[in-house]
Amino acid sequence: MRLADGPRVECEIEVAAEPERVWRLVSDISTSARYSPELQEVQWLDGAEGPAVGACFVGRNSNDRLGEWRSVSRIVEMVEPRTFRWEVVQERDRSDGEALAIWTYTLEPVADGSATRLRHGMRIGTARGPLQEFVAQNPEREEEIIDGRLAQLRGGIEATLAGVKAEAEAQVAPA
Repeated sequence: MRLADGPRVECEIEVAAEPERVWRLVSDISTSARYSPELQEVQWLDGAEGPAVGACFVGRNSNDRLGEWRSVSRIVEMVEPRTFRWEVVQERDRSDGEALAIWTYTLEPVADGSATRLRHGMRIGTARGPLQEFVAQNPEREEEIIDGRLAQLRGGIEATLAGVKAEAEAQVAPA
């Protein structure tokens, strides 16, 4: 895969909890930080106290291969209890800049609504960031670099989904 192909990765899991319960977890930015092997902590910016379109948050990230870095994200879509989407942007462009990455949770009721099909994924954005710079310095390895990063992200997404599933199902009262 090449950057021009709009690289993306998405995983899904079925959660034995109603969409509203799962929504409360995925729209809470601290949930991803609890389960992601890369996103370590998050904090609202600019006086935001919770999720809303336009709200921004900062994340502290860590990866054995990539080191540590800070990311700034802005929420771009919230359709309760269906879609929660945010874009990672350059800090200076947090109000209107191009995305480095677009992250999405999509929820769909299953059966009688007592379960949820939860999808979580990301697409590499069009903004020029560290990944694009690294590819530009190593153009002969572009596909290897992109495939390797998508594999890392897939592992993190799967871990996050597993954590959300476990937490949501633990909150479900036994019948």
